[in-house]
Amino acid sequence: MTSTHAHTHAGTYDREPAVTTDGLPGWLGPVAEAASTVRPEQLSRFLPPPDGGRASAVLVLFGDERPHGPDLLLIERASTLRSHAGQPSFPGGALDPEDGDPDGAGPVRAALREAQEETGLDPSGVQVFGVLPKLFIPVSNFVVTPVLGWWHTPSPVSAVDPGEVASVFRAPVSWLTDPDNRATVTHPSGYRGPAFRVAGTLVWGFTAGIIDRILHYSGWERPWDRSREVPLGS
Repeated sequence: MTSTHAHTHAGTYDREPAVTTDGLPGWLGPVAEAASTVRPEQLSRFLPPPDGGRASAVLVLFGDERPHGPDLLLIERASTLRSHAGQPSFPGGALDPEDGDPDGAGPVRAALREAQEETGLDPSGVQVFGVLPKLFIPVSNFVVTPVLGWWHTPSPVSAVDPGEVASVFRAPVSWLTDPDNRATVTHPSGYRGPAFRVAGTLVWGFTAGIIDRILHYSGWERPWDRSREVPLGS
């Protein structure tokens, strides 16, 4: 997730962003169904504190890139960033005042705006079909709303601002569900969580947690060896 910066595209989000499953491809049906019923505690043990944190949103964007088939759009954060440097993540960032109500359409607007600013994608090619419950990232005090999108009309994407994004890539779901690409990361702090090896990089932390739960509740998960551990540096 990124810091705020110049918003040259703010006007794109003046209209109320629709959240609809109309016309969604059949393969995304299980994801949409899971999104409509899943509870916050089924996604994470870190839930927003009563006093709140910094409202933010991420775009969990599904495409269908042949020949790999269904995939997810991910970015690799620049190594110079203050938090989560160098980590693969979903596009996203903090809500700005012009995004609107954090408990209303604000997270949808923020997820699309940040994705456009970070990757250059055209939001008009995205259908938002679900919004997951708000979750908490204690290390950065972000209250994150994952916004689910269908990339029905893909547009060219790249790292727009090298100061924030090192690279942009599409991770095939077939790679994410492959048991050989899955592991449990361990951290000296005691943290344990799911991880995915994708395109020569390790996806872990909040992003991997969301992917893991989506695969699980959508029925896409394949049995994998949870005892295979990858230690992270201190």
